[in-house]
Amino acid sequence: MIQRRVILSGLVQGVGFRAATFRQAQRYSSLRGYVRNLPDGRVEAVFAGEEDAVLAMVAWCRIGPAQARVIEMAVKEEPLSNHLHDFEIQDENYTQ
Repeated sequence: MIQRRVILSGLVQGVGFRAATFRQAQRYSSLRGYVRNLPDGRVEAVFAGEEDAVLAMVAWCRIGPAQARVIEMAVKEEPLSNHLHDFEIQDENYTQ
């Protein structure tokens, strides 16, 4: 089990990125975490679960949905959090 935090910039808000990430994440039963818009126009996602699932989601984020244009992507390895449950879309006003 591993965890990664991904921060994406470019044309990533207003193009269905969160909904598409959620749908993609539903393919992996072990996946926990969230995706949300950040106030500065970027998107943040945290993926936790089996290594194959997490790495597949990180790779998917490099492209995202068809309407998105990812210009920059930062990936950070993190310790596995016990506070993450099912994968969800969070409101950008949510603070963790």
